[in-house]
Amino acid sequence: DVQSGRQTSIYSPPFYSSPTGYKMRARLYLNGDDIARRTHMSLFFLLMRGPYDAILKFPFNYKIIFCLYDQTPQERHIIDSFRPDTKSNSFQRPRSEMNIASGIPKFVPLTMIQQEGNPYVREDTMFIKVIINFLDIPKSLLPYAL
Repeated sequence: DVQSGRQTSIYSPPFYSSPTGYKMRARLYLNGDDIARRTHMSLFFLLMRGPYDAILKFPFNYKIIFCLYDQTPQERHIIDSFRPDTKSNSFQRPRSEMNIASGIPKFVPLTMIQQEGNPYVREDTMFIKVIINFLDIPKSLLPYAL
């Protein structure tokens, strides 16, 4: 369906950063999106309106890491990350069900995942992990003493 153009993207089920954390999901364009169409797999992050937004910090300002798992013992995972643009509407408190997606348009070259026997696709299945780095706090948020 993706190659025929009938389905251009796949959404992950919604998930939370913690039991009372941010609600989010990933969006994958297997055949690329916009500038990466037909050359790369595109991967995006979306903040969703959640039940705990009133007690969470906005704009969302934590590093987002994507990992495409190598399903062989070599474990040559493909990892890329980005830091939110806190001025973007994508990282403000959601006012609708989902914010605008933000992410990595050129996450993986299609040539890597379309090769027969590639380590990332096994039995028509890929595993992608989304990691939010809450330890990598921007310096502007760190307290300081005079």
